[in-house]
Amino acid sequence: MRLRIPLAGIGAALALGLTGVLAGPVVLSGHASALASAPSGAQACPGGVGGPLRDPAQWVSHNGLLQVRLVEERRMVCVAGRKLWAMTYNGQYMPPTLRFRPGDTLQLALVNRLSTSTNLHVHGLHVSPNGSSDNIFLQVKPGQTFHYTYHFPLDLAPGTYWYHPHYDPTVPQVAGGMSGMIIVDGQTQYLPPDLRHITQHIIALKDFQLDGDAIKTQGVTIGAATNRTVNGQLNPKIRIRPGEVQLWRLANVSANIYYKVHLQGQQFHVIAQDGQPVRRVYTADSLVLAAGNRFDVLVRGGPAGSTQLQTLAYNTGPAGNQFPQTTLATVVSAGKPQAPVAMPTRFAPAQDLSHAKIAARHTVVFSENTAGTEFYINGKQFDPNRVDIRSKLNTVEEWVVRNTSGEEHTIHIHVDDFQVMSINGVPQPFRGWVDTAILPANGQIVIRIHFTDFTGKTVFHCHMLNHEDAGMMAVLQIVK
Repeated sequence: MRLRIPLAGIGAALALGLTGVLAGPVVLSGHASALASAPSGAQACPGGVGGPLRDPAQWVSHNGLLQVRLVEERRMVCVAGRKLWAMTYNGQYMPPTLRFRPGDTLQLALVNRLSTSTNLHVHGLHVSPNGSSDNIFLQVKPGQTFHYTYHFPLDLAPGTYWYHPHYDPTVPQVAGGMSGMIIVDGQTQYLPPDLRHITQHIIALKDFQLDGDAIKTQGVTIGAATNRTVNGQLNPKIRIRPGEVQLWRLANVSANIYYKVHLQGQQFHVIAQDGQPVRRVYTADSLVLAAGNRFDVLVRGGPAGSTQLQTLAYNTGPAGNQFPQTTLATVVSAGKPQAPVAMPTRFAPAQDLSHAKIAARHTVVFSENTAGTEFYINGKQFDPNRVDIRSKLNTVEEWVVRNTSGEEHTIHIHVDDFQVMSINGVPQPFRGWVDTAILPANGQIVIRIHFTDFTGKTVFHCHMLNHEDAGMMAVLQIVK
């Protein structure tokens, strides 16, 4: 049975032929020093601090088809009670969520009203990298419209994904505001009956830096003071009843920074990571989300009162960055207490590659120059015309991924997810697959990848997009 939830603004979107949605508030969270740099005479607009959490409007597939029109343009939007220039989809800093089911088709018209070329990447989705599908080598020039068609497999993992541009350089557009959410339905089938119709919230973590009355797109530095938002809001209120269980979709849709998410007094019950359902539910006091990571979690309302959803301090290494602690949202537990419901332990079936036959092995080295201005994979900077690794369809490969620098990097692989086997030589428990993993400073991870369904030319890279744009990306070609 398909999950049905309130779809704020969907009627208006449909009335506009899927070219617009109801605008939601777009406000800030993070360092006060960054906000202080905005001009005192900036135009005021409603929004402000501490309002109810607003989930993004959604476009939902019908009879196996979702048709949408995404317009990319630089627009002035309401951010933290003032108007700022941003890079937007459909005129919004927090654009509509695309929602569909495994086996569906997505037809998407991308309209480029920017002054630079662009394209689109559906991050984490297992889909063809060829033609008009998830082809990040496409160039959509200013003034052009490109029609994407994605045919999703029936066994597509249900969970949380996101979309963003992937045209090099990527940072100006993603850091400028261009990122949105994707939900693949079907996840709730693995929950016990008492939890299949619970409230769901998107918790999209998105940050930006300021340049006068505009969100910065050039000269974005990872360690600079920034403004952290939840669904584009500053410290919104998330309401829950004492004892109530909700499903939160935590997603880091920023260009570079980390979030170490912690809910005071409560634990997260993780049911999926990077869109992939886990085999067994596990609990965590905090979850580290590098840029691109997602966790789907069950959260239980605590005693009546307020508590803080925080990002804790995090250090990416001696040559890296230090991200400070700050409040992301306020969780308000109020109302009639709900009778206790047991959390699930087992969740979804998942393929463990621990005993798989290995067809090929590769060593992949992430490195950078001493100034931290140039970044490499296997000693080379990105060249779209060079194939760095060829992998064979329907085989499993093992990659040793080393990081020779004093700061963390991440590895994100398009098309096929992977299993983390060990970190710095320590075997990792099997929980499921991921599409983005953290590489420890001066350390290594071992991963295994099962290449299924799709051939073609794609990429893997560091998802700290400043590093990607400075060369830390390589070409992967999957062949028959």
